[in-house]
Amino acid sequence: MSDDIIEKGQWEFFCNRLSGQLEGAQAEIEVASLNIGDQIQAEWVPLLGVTYDPKDDVVEIAVEGLDHIVREPGSLIVQRDGAMVESLAVETTAGERHIVRFRQPLSLPAPQAVRS
Repeated sequence: MSDDIIEKGQWEFFCNRLSGQLEGAQAEIEVASLNIGDQIQAEWVPLLGVTYDPKDDVVEIAVEGLDHIVREPGSLIVQRDGAMVESLAVETTAGERHIVRFRQPLSLPAPQAVRS
C-alpha cells in the first residue's frame, strides 16, 4: 500500500475523478480528533460523491443519508493498493482527521434453480 499527498491545486480534479472511479462503492466515514476521540459518522453506505469547493474551501463527502462537510481542509491523503483507492484522509487545519474508507460491493453469482 502507498500513501499519496494530493497537491491542493489538484483537489477539485482529484475529487471529481475519485467520485467517478468509486461509483457504486460502499463508504465508511470516521472522524478522529483529540477533542472527540474516534467517531464513526457513516458505516458502509453507498457513496454518492466526493467534491472539493475551492471558493468555500470545503470537502464534501456525500453518502446515502449523510452529507459530510469538512471545513478548512489542510491536506488530502489517498491510500492505494495498486490501482485501487482504499481510503481518503482529509486533515483539517484544526487537527481533525476525516477518514473515508471504500470498498466495492461483492458481486455474487445469480442463484441456481433447484430442480426436484
